[in-house]
Amino acid sequence: MSTTAKVPVPVTEDDIAESARRGALKAPIVLGIVTMLLSLLVGMKGREGDTSFRFAEPTDFFEIPEITVPSSPSLTLIVILLALCTVASAFLVSRGRRTPLWLVGLFAVLALTGFLCWAAAGETIPVIGLIGGSIALAVPLVFGALGGVLGERAGVVNIAIDGQLLFGAFAAAVFGTILGSPWGGLVAAMCAGALVALVLGFFAITYFVDQVIVGVVLNVLVIGLTSFLFVQLLAKDTEGLNSPVHFEEISIPGLAKIPVIGPVLFQQTMLVYIMYVAVFAVAWALYRTRWGLRVRAVGEHPKAADTVGIKVIRTRYTTLLIAGLIAGAGGATYTLVSVPQFGEELTDGAGYIALAAVIFGRWDPVRATLAALLFGFTKNLAGVLSVIGSPVPSQFMLMLPYVVTIIAVAGLVGRSRAPAADGIPYRKG
Repeated sequence: MSTTAKVPVPVTEDDIAESARRGALKAPIVLGIVTMLLSLLVGMKGREGDTSFRFAEPTDFFEIPEITVPSSPSLTLIVILLALCTVASAFLVSRGRRTPLWLVGLFAVLALTGFLCWAAAGETIPVIGLIGGSIALAVPLVFGALGGVLGERAGVVNIAIDGQLLFGAFAAAVFGTILGSPWGGLVAAMCAGALVALVLGFFAITYFVDQVIVGVVLNVLVIGLTSFLFVQLLAKDTEGLNSPVHFEEISIPGLAKIPVIGPVLFQQTMLVYIMYVAVFAVAWALYRTRWGLRVRAVGEHPKAADTVGIKVIRTRYTTLLIAGLIAGAGGATYTLVSVPQFGEELTDGAGYIALAAVIFGRWDPVRATLAALLFGFTKNLAGVLSVIGSPVPSQFMLMLPYVVTIIAVAGLVGRSRAPAADGIPYRKG
């Protein structure tokens, strides 16, 4: 296979300054657009009635009173506050400074509150259910994002996250049914994710095939394979092959009764608790161990890493397999927690959302997790608003998670840099 050497283009200080300026301009522009959209709701679609926010569960240690606010006046006040945040962001950018993260976070909370005040006028928003459901929906995204972070930190673009999730969901359904145990299904799902990762590594690492193309092809291949097996096997023997035993919800004694955070964090299924451990383990291993240092070195400068004795190919394979194991566990969430049984194209492109979370999180496991939780929140928000009868069109609610993904990655990610050797095959010598 012939290759053409890429000649690096010199980057000047002016280029760096211009890139930083353009990145800083994204925040006030996006904040201004969101403010304008919410102001349209005030001027054109004002709604009468009060919006209530419920924060308590009957099992809590003590009850937090329900908060009720008038819909239209609250939205008007919030739009004014959003405009002030936008002006503050523009002022900071004009002085050569970036918009601080806390200001973006405050703006997001205010914008969400204002939208809910309008969309749920005359209704009650169950805040605990909204946040708790968001965590449950974000579990496969978090596992997928962790797998993506590990792969790209080692220099391999893992576009095949969606295939790993889908194949993991398929394996969890089949083996969870045959073995009669959700734990057996989970192990099978992890092995299925690792198998997809191994195929990706075989072509991308060993044979230097374009990693993006291989990843996309694997995703399509897994969709076709699982759909074929579903029609030929699972659909004909649902009881014997597609009725997996599910993980039950587990309440941690004491912690589950803490108001607000108890039901949200400590009244979940085992896969959520495994997710907590996985996020900590990946972050610790990546930044606090010799193995993590080698992975980051391979992803940044594989030739230098090879010079000091790090086996680049082996490190990339090992990291990619671990990433596949983690992503496969995320796929198990679908068939062992979320849905009764496996169905065709079950993941619905969640792997691409997980990949967006990797970019939004700037290739950091904790930030990528927070980004995945944000996308899970928007998906759950769409469901909650549909249940309470919001006037927002159902088509828009289906679009909401993807719209937020585009805004987050294109508008708020700012200036970020992938690992220097990400996507570049390593040829020894």
